[in-house]
Amino acid sequence: MHLKDLAGILPVEGTASHDLEVTGISSDSRQVKPGVVFFALAGSKADGSIYATDAASRGAAAIVAGKETAVSGLSIPVLSVDDPRRALALSAARFFGRQPQTMVAVTGTAGKTSVAAFTRQIWEQTGFAAASIGTTGVVAPGRNEYGSLTTPDPVALHRLLKELADAGVTHASMEASSHGLDQRRLDGVKLSAGAFTNLGRDHMDYHPTVEDYHCAKLRLFDTLLPKGAPAVVFADDPWSEPTIKAAKAAGLNVLTVGRHGDFLTLKRVEHERHRQRAEIVADGVLHEVDLPLAGDFQIANALVSAGLAISIGTPADKALAALEKLKGAPGRLDLVGTTGAGAPVYVDYAHKPDALENVLTSVRPFTTGRVVVVFGCGGDRDRGKRPIMGEIATRLADIVIVTDDNPRSEVPETIRAAILAAAPGAIEIGDRRKAIHEAVAMLRAGDTLIVAGKGHEEGQTIGSETFHFSDHEEVRDALKERAA
Repeated sequence: MHLKDLAGILPVEGTASHDLEVTGISSDSRQVKPGVVFFALAGSKADGSIYATDAASRGAAAIVAGKETAVSGLSIPVLSVDDPRRALALSAARFFGRQPQTMVAVTGTAGKTSVAAFTRQIWEQTGFAAASIGTTGVVAPGRNEYGSLTTPDPVALHRLLKELADAGVTHASMEASSHGLDQRRLDGVKLSAGAFTNLGRDHMDYHPTVEDYHCAKLRLFDTLLPKGAPAVVFADDPWSEPTIKAAKAAGLNVLTVGRHGDFLTLKRVEHERHRQRAEIVADGVLHEVDLPLAGDFQIANALVSAGLAISIGTPADKALAALEKLKGAPGRLDLVGTTGAGAPVYVDYAHKPDALENVLTSVRPFTTGRVVVVFGCGGDRDRGKRPIMGEIATRLADIVIVTDDNPRSEVPETIRAAILAAAPGAIEIGDRRKAIHEAVAMLRAGDTLIVAGKGHEEGQTIGSETFHFSDHEEVRDALKERAA
């Protein structure tokens, strides 16, 4: 590729440098090699322009910066653009070129990982080579890689999409986080459809208000999806109506699912311990579905996933039949084992108020004894949610154990104190390993234990270090101890 091939994205027309060879795209000066175009992005801690000199010394072909950013004294071209992050995403898409022909994205506070995974599974069961991309990593034929970001940066994302397309993947579903949308990470993805799950309190350390948070989510609908594309919206959330309104205003084909949905209408649900029996109406036809997953929120996720698949061509009967073979996403109400008395122990990723409320509510119908929960809150994140989660836990669980999550740079005791201030009667055990083992030890027949907050994660960040830690492993060890 030559610099001129990025015309229309970058202002290269008529410049003497338009024939320069481009060997790569990067926003990290440490990754720059000869021929790479470096994008100087303004971040929360530093302006990328301060790294422009370093990028130039490493052989950058050109520097791309915002029009308000001062980059001078370099012997290589400096290209000024209105939105460097969007230019980066579009340039990465053009540089890598290929992506699966059918791409869908899902946004919302909770359920994104499950919807992306369920949609991939529906496609797999109906004969497509499919992939999912999100919080738990990348899953594709012959590929299962753990990831750390809900929505990867544009360069990593488009490198991945090219690899998937080259490997024969035709369908891919991905999560669209508010950070990813706000930071333009998906701007180069050619989307066929999008979906919205719900909205609750999250990322208030990044977004000034819930309304601002919702607005970031809406960018999937009002900016990224082409006019006329399907927008699948879960209809039973307080934020459903403003989302539907925005999607319609953007000229999208809005398809609602849920108890109040018109596209897929949930008529009835019977809850059992490890599955649910649902009656779903699609295009006037009643379908009976046995979903092998517990919890109302999983029914919601399954409906959104089926809606996405159907909206882009999967026959309704096949998509709904595929729901009966779904496997839950890692760490999402994941049954790790049971005690000798039959008390189930689940690990769940719930680390925000709505998610914690959903998971505790979902296990109550089949718990004849006590609901026990172990959870904490992460450091260097939204402090306001800590007492909210403490109140939810004490209201919906019978025994609450407050422990450490990922304290990061904060003092763990301070985080726990903020939770405990709204959790009268809760037990404080800072050591997460000890908290899990003591919770398992107190279980009796009929009880249910939820270990919440970390889900699929395999590390715990304390200070600046991340140590190996898995809730799954600790639960299994604790169950073995009680069985010995």
